[in-house]
Parts: sequence; structure tokens; C-alpha cells
Amino acid sequence: MQLSLLASTILYTAATAWPHYSEPRGNEYQAPKGDDRRSPCPGLNVMANHGFLPRSGKEITLEHIRYATGAAFNFAPGVFDSAVADVLGNGISTTNAPNSTFNLDDLVSPKAHGIVEVDGSLSRSDLALGDNLHYNQEIWDAVAENLGLNRICKGDKIVTVETAAKARNARQVVAKAANKDFDASELQSMVTRGTTALYLLTLWDGARNGAPKTWVKTFFEHERIPYKEGFQKPAKAKTAEDLGNMFQAVSAVKA
Repeated sequence: MQLSLLASTILYTAATAWPHYSEPRGNEYQAPKGDDRRSPCPGLNVMANHGFLPRSGKEITLEHIRYATGAAFNFAPGVFDSAVADVLGNGISTTNAPNSTFNLDDLVSPKAHGIVEVDGSLSRSDLALGDNLHYNQEIWDAVAENLGLNRICKGDKIVTVETAAKARNARQVVAKAANKDFDASELQSMVTRGTTALYLLTLWDGARNGAPKTWVKTFFEHERIPYKEGFQKPAKAKTAEDLGNMFQAVSAVKA
């Protein structure tokens, strides 16, 4: 009996010493198939790849967005309502119910450009250059280098606000040089600062005061929620105020 108890204790200790990270049942990662639709936004694609949004990427509703952002990342209801309203209220949707649904790839259309899709993406090319939908390895490689994602070592495992903001600023310089039609308006600059704030808040680890590099790398390069790398949905809901605070922090960093 004592030997059995000792063996059980050893086995339990061994199992808990090395945490096993797994994907939630029913929300395992699946790459898009066939005519599944995807968007220029890695975050939307991530949620569709895990089934928080319809895996088809079609007929997305406001309720789908509210559910997915809450279930996947614990964003409070309503944080993204205005973004959905921009899609549904500007003739961007190509569905049979354009006032209430949209397909993920509707967001690459010229109608979406300047409203919900802008120049200077961290992982896509610009609309004027031909393909603003698909992941662009060359563009992302430069951003990843500036984020230090290829230098993950003891004491350097986190993407800070400063690092993320400077990587975003550097990407803007390169994008402007490559695209003679680049929209350099303050409004568009605000949108790109907002997208940096959004991915930071989405992947933020409060205990380490930053976004783990492995999480950022997985999110952008594989469009997968980094569960296997240790991500867990936070217990505290992320609010519009939290996003606004992160935006201010990103905006405060100078090039």
C-alpha cells in the first residue's frame, strides 16, 4: 500500500512538473479547406481555423464575432461592434444578406480598403500592389526580425509595447517606399497603430508584461491560437478601455 502510494505520488509529480498544453475540445486547429474563405486579418483567420467563427469563413454575423472574440480571447461583448458595423454599413459584404452578414474575404475588396483594411499590414502586401489577402513571407520576415522573434533566449522572450510599436513604424516606412499610392493619412496611421495594439492585447501575458514571442510567431505565421505554446484564455475580460489604453501606449512610442 505504501509503495503504491509512493508510486502514485511520483507519477503525479512528474505529470504536473511538465504542464501539458492542449487545444480545447471542439476548437482544435484545422487549416482551411476547399472553398473556405479567409481574410487579410490574422485574428479573424485564427478564430475561423479553430472553429470559434464558422470554419467556412462565410455568412459571418455580429453575434458570431461577439461569441468568437469572447470564447477565444475573453474580449467583452461589444468591443468589435463598431468594426462589424463598418463592414455591414459600407456595402462591403457580398452575401445575400449584406446588411447582416459578410464573408471573410470580402475584407480584401476595394470597398473595404481605407475602412477596415489599410496599407502597411504587418503580414500582407498592399491592395495597390496586387495581393492584400494572402500571407506574405517576405513582409513578415522583416517584421519578425524587428520583433526579435528569431532571437528567443533567456531574458528575451517577450514582445514589449516599445518593440511592437517600433516594428510597426519600420514596416510603415518600407510600405510607403514600395507603394506610390500608400495612404499616409493620420486616420490610416491610427488604424495600423490600432492593429498593433489589438494583437498585443490579444496575446498579452500580464505576468510577464508583454506578448510571448512564441505566441506572436504562432499567431501570425501559422494563424493558430498558441495553446500548445502555453496560451490560456485570461480570466479577466478585455474591454474597449483596455484596447484604448494599449493603443495610447503604442502611439506614445516614437520611431
